[in-house]
Amino acid sequence: MRSGLMARRGRWLVGTLAVVLAVSGGGYVLLDRPARDDGRRQHADGLPPATDEVRRGDLSSGSQVDGTLGYAGERKLSASGPGVLTWTAAEGSAVERDGRLYEVNGRAVRLMYGTVPMYRPLKAGDKGEDVKQLKRNLVALGHGTGLDASDGTFTQGTAAAVKRWQKAHKEKETGEVAREDIAFAPGPQRVKRGDAAVGDEPGPGKPVLTVTGTERIVRFQLDAAKAGSAKTGDKVTVRLPGGTGASGKIDSVGGTAAPDDQNGGPGGGGGGGGGDKKAKVEVIVVFDSPGDVKGPDQSPVSVSLTGETRTGVLSVPVGALLALSGGGFGVQVVENGRARDVKVELGMFGNGRVEVTGGDLEEGMRVGVPKI
Repeated sequence: MRSGLMARRGRWLVGTLAVVLAVSGGGYVLLDRPARDDGRRQHADGLPPATDEVRRGDLSSGSQVDGTLGYAGERKLSASGPGVLTWTAAEGSAVERDGRLYEVNGRAVRLMYGTVPMYRPLKAGDKGEDVKQLKRNLVALGHGTGLDASDGTFTQGTAAAVKRWQKAHKEKETGEVAREDIAFAPGPQRVKRGDAAVGDEPGPGKPVLTVTGTERIVRFQLDAAKAGSAKTGDKVTVRLPGGTGASGKIDSVGGTAAPDDQNGGPGGGGGGGGGDKKAKVEVIVVFDSPGDVKGPDQSPVSVSLTGETRTGVLSVPVGALLALSGGGFGVQVVENGRARDVKVELGMFGNGRVEVTGGDLEEGMRVGVPKI
């Protein structure tokens, strides 16, 4: 009797110490560590030291990665003409449509919404998408009554609207817009930092401000070989500073990212050929309710990736697995004060549990597990 108990205990110890080394494409690899006694002794009556429930529900192969909370759409703003920088918006401030970004020689450069940059002065007779952008902004600001914002022609009506806009800011009413009057951006902008100081003489190619959008995002990196585990549109959960959670989805996968030197940078690893640098891809997460997301810029966060999900499957804790003497795996079902081995087929691993099929397992049954 004692030898039988010891044999079962040995099989169970091997099974409970099985570790999932890799999961990809629905497959798995198991490695048995040498058995050791960590409080996993069976009772004298053959019952396991503890039990857990067979559950039916959704099982995810998701994982958790470290990320950084930030803002979308970083870009640099350079002055369009010569002069002396006399004012800049403060770092961390948000600038909305028609707001001042900076001033050169006391003349404000104002933000307008649009995707085409301000690459030329705009005047009567000009045509193009930039003219449409200007007209849309004039209408939104209340200066473009009667303007057809779908038409890309700078008309006399456009010139009149520009004069009204200039008058509102106590500027000379020319009816024309100089390159240095406007900076176009897709939406409200947040000043990340100032790249020039008041009194500097900015010029073409010399950034004045680094700005971003005001919408919060998360960035994280994955090894290029694992990039397939994150797909555009996948749902994620982000744990924010302070411990609150926020739902979101993957917006993009595959932006360039610096390789990771696994040997710790300069001086790490052996000499001669450099470290083991793995190519990385950048993943961007957007939030379902970005306005509710709080936290300092560049705060560390954790991102839970959903991965593959199996719905309505039976699962048991990974620690419940037995290495059966005849090969394969099983679990020890405990019922009515007795224990019996049931052979099972393994499916997906996720979150410390494993999908099981076969035998006569049912939801709510109890299976033996190690006592931790």
